[in-house]
This record gives sequence, structure tokens and C-alpha cells, in this order.
Amino acid sequence: MDFISLNKENLTSEHICCAISNNNDPQVISKKQWLRERFEEGLVFLKADARGKCFIEYIPAENAWAPIDANGYMFIDCFWVSGQLKGHGYGRELLERCISDSREKGRKGLCVISSKKKMPFLSDSKFLGFMGFKECDAAEPYFTLMYLPFDEKNEPPKFRESVKHPITDNEGFVLYYSCQCPFNAKYVPIIENTAKENNIPFRSVHIDSAQKAKNAPTAWTVSALFYNGKFITHEILSEKKFLSLTEKMKG
Repeated sequence: MDFISLNKENLTSEHICCAISNNNDPQVISKKQWLRERFEEGLVFLKADARGKCFIEYIPAENAWAPIDANGYMFIDCFWVSGQLKGHGYGRELLERCISDSREKGRKGLCVISSKKKMPFLSDSKFLGFMGFKECDAAEPYFTLMYLPFDEKNEPPKFRESVKHPITDNEGFVLYYSCQCPFNAKYVPIIENTAKENNIPFRSVHIDSAQKAKNAPTAWTVSALFYNGKFITHEILSEKKFLSLTEKMKG
């Protein structure tokens, strides 16, 4: 299997794995624009030369859209292998390439947000543990920060204290999201319209900079839904799932 690293020159012609469609798709437009702006900040998007979800995306932690203190480390935004591409060792090869690249760039190691129990959109902690990662911090209700130091003397990364016990002063539903994930370009408008049509108190907050992400009230800034100030879920919801959740909250 060959691997391709996206850059400004090939971004238009290459697909982005998580949203395989044409360049007129709102999800593709959103994600590619976000990537284009991140390349100069050191972001790497490495993917298999195949149609499917098989890629790793990482960036120097100083520029990561995450509320962590991890200067000198490389932060993995997203690491995903699915479907028929699983079980061939591609995930291991992608991670090994990320490790090698990070060493060559003089980073202290890698870090990534995960969870003890396997959950959608979060990297698999079991696989990361197999590859040498270990937990170094945690944030409620289920997020863990894992790291792979290149020198055991290096200080471990950590979550900012503000996200370890996530809470806000807002009433109703509040969704924090960024364009790091292309699915938000599709589903955030759907949820906004669904809430409006059903008179559900709802507000969306677009995290549009790394600084805002680092100061967000949640460990997972890709998507975080709160209800009456309490964190509910990090999953990107469909209309059906959102309505089901609202009924559950009312009960």
C-alpha cells in the first residue's frame, strides 16, 4: 500500500478519506479549507492511496485545536482505519510513520485524546497501548490523554484544568464545534434547523481558531454538546439521535 501526504498542491485533486465526495460537497469544502490553513502550522495529513477511511492527521501540539499543555509534543488530531482496510497493518504503519516524522522534527513525543472504553471519533486506547502509549491525564466524563514520550525524562502533556470538570453557565442545549471534522458542515445545520422547528432551546458555538479551542469548556473541541451547563456527548448527532436525546433530557 502506498501512502500520500496531502499538501496545498495536491489538496484539490486528492480525497480526504473521511468525506469521499466531490469538491462541491459542503463537507469537503469545509475540511479542505481547514486543512489548507493548517499546513503552514505544521499539520500533516497522511492517507492510504485507497478509497476508504485510512489516515492519520497530526500537528505540533502548540498549534493543536485542543485544550492541552503539551509544548514540544506532536498532537494526533485524528487516526482512523475502517472497513475493508482494517486488519492489514495499515494503522500500525501510519502510526510508525508519524512517530518517525515526529522524531525527525525534534518533537518530545506524541499525544492524543482517547477514552478507556472504545468510543466513536476517539482513537482506540487498546491499540495505542499496544504501540507504547500510556495515559497521562484525564477529563470528565470519559476523556483520557495518552502519550508516547521519546525520552522518559520529558514532562507528560496534560489537559488544562478548565476542562477536567466541564460545565458552562448556559441553559438549554449548546453545541461547541469546529471545522476540523467535515461531518459538522452537514450535521450542525441539520441540528440547528431541527431545534428551531421543534422549539428546542439550542445554540451553536463555532470554534474557529486554535486559541478558542484551547480555551473551550470541553476536552473535545471537534464536537461537544452541553445541556443546562452539563456535558452530554462528543458524538456528532443525526436529526433522529438529537431528537431522541432531547426527549431523554426532558425525562
